[in-house]
Amino acid sequence: MGKLANISGKDAAKAFQKVGWRVRGQVGSHLILTREGIRANLTVPQHPELAPGTLRALIRISGLTVDEFLNLL
Repeated sequence: MGKLANISGKDAAKAFQKVGWRVRGQVGSHLILTREGIRANLTVPQHPELAPGTLRALIRISGLTVDEFLNLL
């Protein structure tokens, strides 16, 4: 399992977009991503560095593993 340190919200959003998540909009500093067939939305804070727990939760909701996510970066 890789390390989830020093990953920005911008980089995380780009990685999720590579596997089919699309930008639906933005509310303040949070980017809203949706994917057809999945009821949940991903709300990615556009911060310079995401907290590891926040990033891990986003990865879990997206249906990816940590290693799959790190390979997308």
